Amino acid sequence: MPNLKSQIESLLYISNKPLTAAKLAELAGAEKGAAEEALKALEEEYDKRENSGIRVLRQGDKVQMATSPDNAEIIQGFLKDEVAGELTRPSLETLTIVAYRGPISKAELEQIRGVNCSLILRNLMIKGLVESSEDKKMGVALYGVTFDFLRHLGISAVGELPDYEKLSQAETLDKLLNLPEREPESVGGKEAAAGEGAEETEVSQ
Repeated sequence: MPNLKSQIESLLYISNKPLTAAKLAELAGAEKGAAEEALKALEEEYDKRENSGIRVLRQGDKVQMATSPDNAEIIQGFLKDEVAGELTRPSLETLTIVAYRGPISKAELEQIRGVNCSLILRNLMIKGLVESSEDKKMGVALYGVTFDFLRHLGISAVGELPDYEKLSQAETLDKLLNLPEREPESVGGKEAAAGEGAEETEVSQ
C-alpha cells in the first residue's frame, strides 16, 4: 500500500507551484485530514534534518518545497541570470517596492516611482515574481511578491528580507530609491528595456 507521506513528498518535489492540502489529498486519492497529518509529519521530518538543503515551506494554505535559507547565496548566484539578470533597472526598483511595501496598489506604487508602472507590473507577473489580489473593500488590485519569489531567495516570508523592518517603512525605502533618473538599462536584453522604457511615462501629479 502506497505511503501517503512519501506520495506527498514526491508531489511537492516535482511541482513547480505551491499545492494545498486539499489538492494533495485529491492527487493522492486520500482524505484531506489524512493528507494534512502526512504533510505535518513531513514538515516536522524536514525541520529535524540537520544540514538539509531542502525545507518544506507553508504560506497560508499553500505548501511547497524550497531550498534552505542557509544556501541562499549560492542559489541566488545560480538564479541570477534567470531572475534578476533579465530585469531592467525600473523592474528591479518596482520589485523592491512591492517586496518591501506590499500589498500595494498600482496608484501607490506609481506615486512612489513617479512613472506609469503598468507594463512593468505585467512583466513581473509574467515572470511569476509578482501577483495581484483584489481589495474588495476598496475595489482595487493590490500587488505583492509571489511564493516563487520567496522560494528563489530561500525565505518563507517577506519579513526575512534583509533589513525588512527598516526598509519597509516609507521614508527609508523612498530615500533608498531616490536615485538620479537614468535611461532604463536592460541586464538581459535591449528589447526588454525598450518595451519598459516606453511605459516609463511620468505620472501627472
